Amino acid sequence: MKKGKVGVVILAGGRGSRMQSQIQKQYMSLGGRPLICHALEVFENSCADEIVLVTGAGEEEYVRREILSSMNLKKPVTVTAGGKERYHSVYEGLKALKDCSYVLIHDGARPLVTEEIIERAVAGAQEFSACVAAMPVKDTIRIVDEDGFASGTPERSRLWQVQTPQAFSYELVRGAYDQLMEAEALQQGVTDDAMVVERCGGVRVRMIYGSYENLKVTTPEDLILAEALLSARRGGEKL
Repeated sequence: MKKGKVGVVILAGGRGSRMQSQIQKQYMSLGGRPLICHALEVFENSCADEIVLVTGAGEEEYVRREILSSMNLKKPVTVTAGGKERYHSVYEGLKALKDCSYVLIHDGARPLVTEEIIERAVAGAQEFSACVAAMPVKDTIRIVDEDGFASGTPERSRLWQVQTPQAFSYELVRGAYDQLMEAEALQQGVTDDAMVVERCGGVRVRMIYGSYENLKVTTPEDLILAEALLSARRGGEKL
């Protein structure tokens, strides 16, 4: 499947204010070890060649000492500090990669990513240059006005819930981010990497299947669900 070196940027610099905890969510315990370890382990066992872990400023040595030293990873891992906004952190990660043909960008707060999702993302990047792991929404979505009243209902069959990894040809995503960082006007409203590539790279982004289990741990309830899913996986069960 592989046609070039695959790099990974894992974002682990969020503050996690919605977790209602003094411990940043990427370092909270999941299945008996720091949450960020789970994504790192999956990418270690995947088709990826190189990993860049982007932390909060000043946390680099802590991550090397307390996280990476206990994992015995075989693939090269670079730790670098992120920036104020998510797109700043992604840019630092992209700059730290070494000679990659493709790059996967992943939120470290999604610990239940799988090797199968990663393989689909790499294949999508190779075929389409830009793809995003996502799943069709299950619920009806309503649009509300500024007063909180429903003002429209989009067609559910065309709505997908975006996840990570988001995968791109390195040349495409690096060029798009170079443009983004040079023009503050382009940065307005940017929420993910696909938006950067669409806005600055002028390409369409293909949706590929992620998993409903590939959740982002954002609130205490998410952590409870992630624990249950992880326990079911370890026990060979299906929820």
